Amino acid sequence: MNQQRSSFSGKFGFILASAGSAIGLGNIWRFPYLAAKDGGGLFLIIYIILALTFGFTLLMSEVSIGRKTKQSSLTAYAKINKKFGWVGIFSSLIPFLILPYYCVIGGWIVKYVITFVSGHSAQAASDEYFTSFISSNISPILFDVIFLFGTAAIVIIGVQKGIEKFTKYIMPIVFVMVIGISLFAISSENPETGITGLDGLKVYLVPSLKSLSVSDVFYVIVDAMGQLFFSISVSMGIMITYGSYFKDDLNLVKSVNQIELFDTLIALLAGVMIVPSVIVFMGPEGMSTGPSLMFVALPKVFDAMGTIGPLVGAFFFIMVLFAAITSSVSILEAVVASLIDKFGWQRRKATIIECAFALAIGIFICLGYNALYFDISLPNGSTGQLLDILDYISNNILMPIVSVATCILIGWVVKPDYVINEATKNGETFRRRILYKIVVCFIAPLLLILLLLGALGII
Repeated sequence: MNQQRSSFSGKFGFILASAGSAIGLGNIWRFPYLAAKDGGGLFLIIYIILALTFGFTLLMSEVSIGRKTKQSSLTAYAKINKKFGWVGIFSSLIPFLILPYYCVIGGWIVKYVITFVSGHSAQAASDEYFTSFISSNISPILFDVIFLFGTAAIVIIGVQKGIEKFTKYIMPIVFVMVIGISLFAISSENPETGITGLDGLKVYLVPSLKSLSVSDVFYVIVDAMGQLFFSISVSMGIMITYGSYFKDDLNLVKSVNQIELFDTLIALLAGVMIVPSVIVFMGPEGMSTGPSLMFVALPKVFDAMGTIGPLVGAFFFIMVLFAAITSSVSILEAVVASLIDKFGWQRRKATIIECAFALAIGIFICLGYNALYFDISLPNGSTGQLLDILDYISNNILMPIVSVATCILIGWVVKPDYVINEATKNGETFRRRILYKIVVCFIAPLLLILLLLGALGII
């Protein structure tokens, strides 16, 4: 099996595929409103510090585990230590739970792309448009199918011809579009109020320390740490899977550093794209819409821009669609690779079976906004429907558990040199060696336990 294992053609393909996994809805949708909620620049400073320490440690560990074992997450942990086989099961369960609702949201994006491209952007700016769409019986399911089918088609083609080739073409386009929209956002101005994009940029970049308590800082750290799971795609089997496709003779340390840099840059630019425009055309209160920012607030922003608004909106949602597909492909691949490694299935069979489950669960999620609507209170204080429940279980519970177990395995069972030796086996320099050991053994487990306790409502 290992001799026939797929691989990326080179370092460039691995970096773009890994970055494509990270540059999805987590960065574009979630990062800006967290930054606005948590004091702008304060959140950014804490996020960057965590990315260079906590994020780097988890990313390096998972990529090294993948390349060392040549296995996806379901079987990799057991290959290192049989007692940790359960971690592989949890790690594979996460993308299995995420894929259905990610594709539902991806379907929402497809709907908005069609709305803006077809010249109906004014409708999307109305208060009831989004709610009316997601609460309808058939339309959300149809768009879910379209997005899921596109994701499956890329994964079925394979690692090099499908995933790598797709991301090589799409990621440069996404990056150019992100830069272009960011420049437009900074240069925008509201003629009625005189507020400019630079004013909005200050809100995003300058730390807000007014009435800040120790507990407030703690919650900013928790938010930033939770965001890192999305930004670097760890604890969901993706980076272990992609690491297993990374060739032994390539520089792993350098590649991980480049992924870390690229992912952080895109996350920061996501805020530059969105926050200044919202501040200019809706004021600071526009950022208070939270997770509904993309589908409720931004269409209003594009509508307020005047003649150029529909064009900017169309480019924005097309860019988000591309980014969402690169992420959904990596989520599906994590499950498919696990099924191939565990059961020896053909790629097409594994993809079709997983997508059938994703579609079935996705239909229930869509119905959760109409026929099966309900509200439930979650331990972390939030409320939601089926989509929110799956998101809570996968991201707030399972991800911290998997990461804590990974840190224990690497830091205390097989020891940090397991990763360090794999990362430097071609004579590479590991400049953050001491930092890595300290973080994987002590700092990361402590932060992750605090994150888990917060998610459970204990602290």
